[in-house]
Amino acid sequence: MNRTGTDKKQIFGWVMYDFANSAYTTLIVTFIYATYFVSAIAPDNIHGTALWSRAVTLTAFSVAFLSPLLGALADHGNLRKMFLFISTLIGAAASAMLWFVKPGQVYQALIWFVLSNIAFEVGMVFYNAFLPDIASEKNIGRISGIGWGVGYIGGLLAMFVAMAGFINPENPWFGVSRESGANIRATCILVALWYGLFSIPLFVLVKSSPGNPKKDSSKAAIIRAAFADLKDTFKDIRSYREIVTLLIARMIYNDGLVTIFAFGGIYAAGTFGFSFKEIMIFGIVLNLAAGTGALIMGIFDDKLGGKATIQISNIILTLAVILAVFAPDKEMFWTAGVLVGFFAGPNQSASRSLLGRFVPREKENQFFGFFTFSGKLTAFFGPLFLGILTQMFNSQRAGVAVVAVFFVIGFLILSKVDEQAGKAAAGK
Repeated sequence: MNRTGTDKKQIFGWVMYDFANSAYTTLIVTFIYATYFVSAIAPDNIHGTALWSRAVTLTAFSVAFLSPLLGALADHGNLRKMFLFISTLIGAAASAMLWFVKPGQVYQALIWFVLSNIAFEVGMVFYNAFLPDIASEKNIGRISGIGWGVGYIGGLLAMFVAMAGFINPENPWFGVSRESGANIRATCILVALWYGLFSIPLFVLVKSSPGNPKKDSSKAAIIRAAFADLKDTFKDIRSYREIVTLLIARMIYNDGLVTIFAFGGIYAAGTFGFSFKEIMIFGIVLNLAAGTGALIMGIFDDKLGGKATIQISNIILTLAVILAVFAPDKEMFWTAGVLVGFFAGPNQSASRSLLGRFVPREKENQFFGFFTFSGKLTAFFGPLFLGILTQMFNSQRAGVAVVAVFFVIGFLILSKVDEQAGKAAAGK
């Protein structure tokens, strides 16, 4: 397999998968279907919000449990590409099934959403694990940044198509009716097609990893080997000190990002009086800023190192949150929001590339499974503390202030990571 990071076809195929699956997170998870579920499918906004949050929590726990195990299986059976294909197929199909769910059919909607969301998140384990194979030490940060940036672009383009073709027009495309929210549900078909179509380049152009197959390649032997390897990894975890420290730090500062993404719109509306239209524009601008930041800072990642890039983003994100907490008006809040957007992309992208530098070749899928695990295990902490502080002080500003604490703690933990030692432990 090409490991020089110069196979442009493989890089293109890998990047296009981010372009493909971002339609799912943008249209279903964040902007359109989540809002439609709460406002039209659920009996009321309160119950809808509670049920949606439980579905997201169920997804997080399921993915946290499944990702390290599936990663270990893929390492032992040359199964990475097959697992990615299956998860993509399930994710796209389950998204399409949301088209058939009508107002009042709450649990049908939740079942298909949870299934699609688990498939999406599990797929990211195998997708991320391709990164060390298609990139070199010299360009892994840039390629990771391009993937993340192109992903934001893909999500935004999908949203523009959805808004122009189905949400806004009096006569939606293809004769779709506006009755019973059919035009909104049609965006789920758009997601399924977008997800499936634009993921094809990866499966055609990106070569399969050789994995770590055993002489006995039976299914039972592969499963036994995967469990044994997972057990050995936990036993020998001290050998991967830098990876463990990175994952713990990411677990903390990623909680800050999760909270921002979940409550940024709510804070804008509640504290600064943003209208729904302003929130949509705010979301678009933040996504554009995040994509631009990921693309630009990916270059700095290769020159400065992944750790330095993450730490710079943690510092700026901390200052941006503080600015948002004390912002006296919309203009100042917009400044904080753009800063958050610009450095959120590099924070996520550089975390992925830094792990790619630390991962042993024979454990790529498994450790990217732990990467997903670390992003899900404590993801509820940020929203939980934000809610507690908001109620305690009767102020959204007080609640949002806790986000800065997550970035500071993550910064302090990550400062203990020795990037050169991490590469040495991985044999790189």
